[in-house]
Amino acid sequence: MSGQSTKPLSFIEELTWRGMVQDIMPGTSELLASGPVRGYIGFDPTSDSLGVGNLVQVMILLHFQRCGHQPVALMGGATGMVGDPSGKSAERNLLSEEQLRANLEGQRKQLEKLLDFTPGPNQALLVNNYDWFKEFRFLDFIRDVGKHITVNYMMAKDSVQKRLETGISFTEFSYQLVQGYDFYHLWKHHGISLQMGGSDQWGNITTGTELIRRMEGGEAFALTTPLIKKADGTKFGKTESGNVWLDSSKTSPYAFYQFWLNASDEDAKTFIRIFTIKSREEVESLEAEHAAAPHQRALQKELARDVTERVHGRAEYDKALEASDILFGNAPVDALSRIDEPTLLAVFEGVPQFTVPKSDLESGIPLVELLCDRASVFPSRGEARKLVLAGGVSINKQKVVDPAFVQTTDGLLQGRYLLVQKGKKNYYLIIAD
Repeated sequence: MSGQSTKPLSFIEELTWRGMVQDIMPGTSELLASGPVRGYIGFDPTSDSLGVGNLVQVMILLHFQRCGHQPVALMGGATGMVGDPSGKSAERNLLSEEQLRANLEGQRKQLEKLLDFTPGPNQALLVNNYDWFKEFRFLDFIRDVGKHITVNYMMAKDSVQKRLETGISFTEFSYQLVQGYDFYHLWKHHGISLQMGGSDQWGNITTGTELIRRMEGGEAFALTTPLIKKADGTKFGKTESGNVWLDSSKTSPYAFYQFWLNASDEDAKTFIRIFTIKSREEVESLEAEHAAAPHQRALQKELARDVTERVHGRAEYDKALEASDILFGNAPVDALSRIDEPTLLAVFEGVPQFTVPKSDLESGIPLVELLCDRASVFPSRGEARKLVLAGGVSINKQKVVDPAFVQTTDGLLQGRYLLVQKGKKNYYLIIAD
């Protein structure tokens, strides 16, 4: 993905029309207008994969890069050992060093895919705060850094205030000071003058700007984005089955694609601004197309295509699209045999599943017996025969019209699955083991 812009863009203007600016420190716009700037965002290594919620901050860095600035992604190898209390109602479990390393490596690979690390003036950079904290002794830290920030200042932060009733440990209380030092270190040693993040990070970020001012008399700046919520008020980035991850082993490309495709019209208008790099003209054209024929879901389809391709690649998008067509009956029959096992299981996640001995199929079993006695697709053989004769039963998307048909292992998908369709919308998965 190219991080180069074809024409100069104003970063603040770009974010503003996309609805991606919450708070901005005075002087930030002037800093950005003065020439290329280095700015960073921190990523919390609580998982070995970023989730779609993290994509907001990745997109901020991407827009920053496309506007000619240099984005820096800070991996929290040190802060991950402490735990950020922002947005948390209770103390969270601390991770082992081994788990942190695995998490950092997983996130690093994803960031390298989404940002442009090609050598150049605005090449994306990755840094890890463990590199400067690993040799920093506790006594030196509280003497050289802690003395510059009062307890009163730290207590006033929202992330602390919201935890006073339930309690907050010294470990999490100190987090803002540790993150603040990150900003100081990056300002002093890497020329980074801007920190960005979600609006829940404003307190931590401004602690950093205050440390820079008090320790060195320097000046640094801050910008935050709104926390994304769906139009119905529910939390963004979650489905009934849990978080939506960028890692294909945690959330299949098909499920990832469906997450965006199933966005409401109102959410799609918001998401296409935030999660794509489409120009304002392109977005407004898509909105007009959608308004003219809402049933075609132009916004959702283009949003799902764009984000799925950038995260998982064109090949996985094509498979997700074909799998979606299979589910809704528009794909050719042979398309079902081409999809891989993870995609097949993702497509039919939640449909009733039945397991039968593979040996039964090897010797052949009458279809009516299979669908009634071995798998509870029909309550009676009579009902099964009736619907088969009426053309209402399909095996692997092919109609079966002979009630005497005998099912064998021929045609098993991936060597072990049979997809049964009863009527137009009822699916069942038979697993031969």
